[in-house]
Amino acid sequence: MSVTVRYFAGARAAAGVDTEAREAASLDELVGQIVADHGDRLERVLTACSFLVDGTTTHDRAASLSPGSVVDVLPPFAGG
Repeated sequence: MSVTVRYFAGARAAAGVDTEAREAASLDELVGQIVADHGDRLERVLTACSFLVDGTTTHDRAASLSPGSVVDVLPPFAGG
């Protein structure tokens, strides 16, 4: 099932792309794929990131992804 991953700020810099399509059934599977493809730098950034799945914050890496889901990878933001 195809999902869209959107990277923001430091996650975008670490991944080297703004957006990509992936085939994953769960958030955990997706995270494994993007770490395998983008490497240690992204893995370090992900330790501080939060995830939005279709606009809803999730901390459950076992969360299922539906076809067409959008996953936003959000590192902590500073400023005001």
